Amino acid sequence: MTFRQIDCLTGTSSRRALLTRAVLAGASLVMPFGQASGKTTRSSLNIGAAVLSGSLHSSPEARLIEIYRAIADGDRQALPLAAALVRDVPGFQLGQLVYGDLLAAQSGSLPSFATVTDGPPAVREQLQKLRAEANRRLGSLREMPPPGTVPEQVLELARNVRHVVVVDASHSRVYVFEQQSDGLQLIRSFYASIGRAGFDKQVEGDLRTPLGVYHITSRLDDQQLEELYGIGALPLNYPNEHDRRMGRTGSGIWLHGVPRLSYVRSPYATEGCVALANDDMAYLMRELEPRRTPVIIADEVNWVRPDALSTHRAEFRELLSRWAEARSLGNRATIQALSTRDFQSDDGVQDRPLKTPVRAGAPLRQNRRIDLKEVSIFRWKRGTEVTVVNFAEIVAGETRGVVKRQYWGKEQGRWKLFYEGVTG
Repeated sequence: MTFRQIDCLTGTSSRRALLTRAVLAGASLVMPFGQASGKTTRSSLNIGAAVLSGSLHSSPEARLIEIYRAIADGDRQALPLAAALVRDVPGFQLGQLVYGDLLAAQSGSLPSFATVTDGPPAVREQLQKLRAEANRRLGSLREMPPPGTVPEQVLELARNVRHVVVVDASHSRVYVFEQQSDGLQLIRSFYASIGRAGFDKQVEGDLRTPLGVYHITSRLDDQQLEELYGIGALPLNYPNEHDRRMGRTGSGIWLHGVPRLSYVRSPYATEGCVALANDDMAYLMRELEPRRTPVIIADEVNWVRPDALSTHRAEFRELLSRWAEARSLGNRATIQALSTRDFQSDDGVQDRPLKTPVRAGAPLRQNRRIDLKEVSIFRWKRGTEVTVVNFAEIVAGETRGVVKRQYWGKEQGRWKLFYEGVTG
C-alpha cells in the first residue's frame, strides 16, 4: 500500500498526515492494554478478540486489535500486520490511518503529540469520528459480558429460538447469543453504528435509534436495496405495540450493511438504524431467523446471571397460567381483570384495523383447554415496565395452533395485558 493509495481514501497528503498521526498519538488508544484500573490481561484480550466478529485471523476488527497490542508492546510486527490488513480490507479507513502512521514512524517523520488542533474543520471532524471509532473498538475488550451472564431482558427463551441479538447503543456494539444445551452463550461481537442523534427514538425523523425489545420481521437482500444499505438488511418491528402506546412514531428501522466502498461508518452515522460492516451483516443474514429472533436495543446492557431472573420468570409464568386457565374456561371476569381498559387485539391480518373488545376479547369455547407452548418472555424496564411474551397457543385435541405475541404493562403495581396479536 503506497501513500498515494492511502491519500485516495483520506484526502490530501497533509490531511492524511494530520489524521493518522493524531489517531495513533492518542494515549487512550493503547490504555486498555495496561491501565491501572480494570487492567486488561493478555489472556482476557485473546478471549475478547475471539468473539470480535469471529475468528481472530479473519476478522478485520480482531486484526486491528492485534496491531494495537503490538504497538503497545513495542513489537515490530505491528507494521507487517497493518500492511496485511490494509491489503486485505482497503476500505477499512482506521486500518489505513494506523498503517500510514506506522510507516511515518518508521521513517522518523512522526512528531510526538497527542492531539491535532489545527487543520480544516473537516479534518478535525473526521479525526474525532475516527478516534471515537477506535476507542469504541478497543473499549469492547473491557466491556465484554462476563462469562456466564445474559442480558437482563431475557427471562425465558423458547427452544425453537436459536439466537438473541443485543445492541448496546452507547458502546456501538452488537452481541449475538446462541441458545445451547447449557443456556445462552455469547458467540459473536460486532462494532456497529447507530443514529446520528443517538438513541431513544421518539418521533419520525429525529435520527435516533429506538430502545426496546424488537423482533426481526423479514430479510432483504442486496437486490432489494439501495447501495447505502450494503449487502442486506433485517427489518425490525419498530414501532412495536409498546412504542405505539407511548405515542412514538417513525418506521423503517433495520439492521443493515454499509456501502461497498466503505468498511464501516462512524459510531453515530445512520438515520436511526443499526449499521454493521458487510461481512458482519452477511453473518447475521445467514444465521438469524426472521419472525423468531429477538433484537434487544438498550442504552447500556445490564448483564446478570440466569438464576438472578428466576423470581421474575416464576412470577410471569404464574400470571400466564392464570390467563390461560381463564381463557380455557371462558372466564370473562378474570380475563377482564387481567387486561387494561384500552386492551387491543389483532388477528394478524395485515391492514385490518385493530379491534378494541368491550370485555377484553371473546374467550374460547368453554371447557376447551388451551396450552401455551414454545414460550419466550422478555422484560423491558426504562421509565415504564413492559413484558413481551411470545407463544404458540394450542387448543386441546389439536396438533397445531397460532403463534401469538402479548404486551403486558404494570399499572399500580399489577401486570395488565394491553395487546395481543397473531404473528404466525
